[in-house]
Amino acid sequence: MQKELQIRVLPDVAGESHLLEEYLIDKEGLAPEDLRHVQVLRRSIDARSRQAYYNLKVRMYINEEFEPDEISLPDYPNVSNAEEVIIIGAGPAGLFAALELLENGLKPVIIERGKNAKNRIQDLKGINVRHEVNEDSNYCFGEGGAGTYSDGKLYTRSKKRGDVRKVLELLVGFGAVKNILVEAHPHIGTNKLPDIIANMRECILQHGGEIHFNTRVTDLITDSSSIKGVIAQDGTRFTAKRVILATGHSARDIFELLHRKGIEIELKPLAIGVRVEHPQSLIDSIQYNCETRGDYLPPAAYSIVKQVDDRGVYSFCMCPGGVIAPCATSPGEVVTNGWSSSRRARSTANSGIVVELKPEDFKPFEKFGPLAAMEFQRSIEQKAWAEGGKTQTAPAQRLRDFIKGDVSEDLPNTSYAPGITSVELGSVLPDFIHKNLKEGFLQFDRSMRGYLTNDAVVHAPESRTSSPVKIPRNRETLEHVQIAGLYPCGEGAGYAGGIVSAAMDGMRCAKQIKMRQGN
Repeated sequence: MQKELQIRVLPDVAGESHLLEEYLIDKEGLAPEDLRHVQVLRRSIDARSRQAYYNLKVRMYINEEFEPDEISLPDYPNVSNAEEVIIIGAGPAGLFAALELLENGLKPVIIERGKNAKNRIQDLKGINVRHEVNEDSNYCFGEGGAGTYSDGKLYTRSKKRGDVRKVLELLVGFGAVKNILVEAHPHIGTNKLPDIIANMRECILQHGGEIHFNTRVTDLITDSSSIKGVIAQDGTRFTAKRVILATGHSARDIFELLHRKGIEIELKPLAIGVRVEHPQSLIDSIQYNCETRGDYLPPAAYSIVKQVDDRGVYSFCMCPGGVIAPCATSPGEVVTNGWSSSRRARSTANSGIVVELKPEDFKPFEKFGPLAAMEFQRSIEQKAWAEGGKTQTAPAQRLRDFIKGDVSEDLPNTSYAPGITSVELGSVLPDFIHKNLKEGFLQFDRSMRGYLTNDAVVHAPESRTSSPVKIPRNRETLEHVQIAGLYPCGEGAGYAGGIVSAAMDGMRCAKQIKMRQGN
């Protein structure tokens, strides 16, 4: 017999299988020999009270043997001679679109401006150590997209728009740990993702797909109303009746190309702010109401939203035990983001703290039309570069000094490898963003006593929270409203916000292409 239960237990009970079994035997009044196995189906932490608990959904096997579920990949056919579909970008949207095309007997031809995951590492070293930005290979561009080297968080609220479970099972099939199927906020880790991405690549190639690295798309081949293919920087022409545009939120040259060619795009407000780093031990003590985090609790995270002057001020991409990374995609700009390894073992925690923007905020850049938000974003990144010393050094301030408007006399070491320099960040951020962040931090401290400390360091800017444009598409077919056969997809097109939602959007586009095959 199998029986499922929702239970709330102490961390040590959740962390030790024999204690969990003893708890359930006692709770259900079972003989010890009757409980053959306990399978944890769902796990989340509840730290709202002074004592942290785990909420578990478990399945008990009572007088019945447990047979583990086997996670296997689909039986992909060989598509070497099948109809080709071009995919621009090898991020999560592009890769999962390719896998879905394989499954449906279509040939994916991925065109990626950057390098494969392994070869990207040298370019990440270049920006971290030598302050050199490779415009085609960096934290945002290259195999796996921004997610490969920026954490691998797998939490999404977009569960009604796709098959979250399928995305997670595919990741497990390609090498991720099975725990991601259980955790409420699953996470793979920057150290594990490159191998998983490489396994996906090999699968696509082995089944007849193509992947062209170091190949930047510079033009689209269109007639008056449909796509015919793309042209690469070296002049190579790739032709196909279907093109999935999955370039990610930082492909400014693609946005400019679309605008220049008269292909409709829309301004999309985003959020911009800073990235704040605290000692992880401080966040643990605040969130878990303890002096020292126990062995059975992970490094604490936080998620917080406040309203300031009718704008949201909120945490974004919080990285427990993580690192702040330089994520510029062009010389002459500074951009910060964060990541964590699978163990989240670093001594610092960081999070983007950002301010909601509105269409009227971009009026000074209205001459750029639908690219106004992008130019607003770029202007802040360029100002940070200038104020930081015209290198990848980030302008920074201690948190209390940020509130008071004082230049910090000194700055502690932070995880941001290129280094930081003391700057009053009002000189980098627009006045209304600066003002709202100040008030937002005061409100944060009312909810998380101890958050507002000069042991925390504010790095500027956090500016790549989402795409600054939306590429409109037909709600039914997912094709561009103007160009038949062109499928705007994922974060860069304004239809996703993270690895899982981008992956689901890629799969949806691939399914639509299969449905329309032959049209």
